Amino acid sequence: MTGTVSKIIHFHDEEEFLDDMSAAMERFSYLASKYGHNPIEGVLLWDYVGVRDEEGIKIFRVGEFPYFEGTLKVDLETLRVMERYFDEMESKWDELRVEDIAYFVEMLNEALGEERVYYEAYDLGLDRNTAYIILNIANLHYLESVLDGRDREIFEEAVELLMRYV
Repeated sequence: MTGTVSKIIHFHDEEEFLDDMSAAMERFSYLASKYGHNPIEGVLLWDYVGVRDEEGIKIFRVGEFPYFEGTLKVDLETLRVMERYFDEMESKWDELRVEDIAYFVEMLNEALGEERVYYEAYDLGLDRNTAYIILNIANLHYLESVLDGRDREIFEEAVELLMRYV
């Protein structure tokens, strides 16, 4: 896409990173609702997995499967197969690597008989304490040029949070 930059971000504290990115995205989303331009087009962590159901693709972290179980629109048999594989991955959390997740996803799709689960972090070269971010620089410049007052402060707060990592 024109005006976008993709970058792998390294961080030391995953929870702090997630808090900072949530705060930045909240601020940019607020500004986008008023001005129509969001600079953050996507963030992908090393343990994000996509699952295709009847409604589309839903993204969640490996350890969050029990929380998403009720939101997935799939038949019970498919859900149980996915649950077994995700429980296995979660049981090995401390030693889990991107290669392991990629392997589990491959085996899970084979057990399901279709490609229903997606894992992009391995192909992107991510690892623990890394994330892939897509920034729209054109949207960032646009917002910078039109904001003033309190919206300018919100923008600057969001940029400050983002710049800790970029």
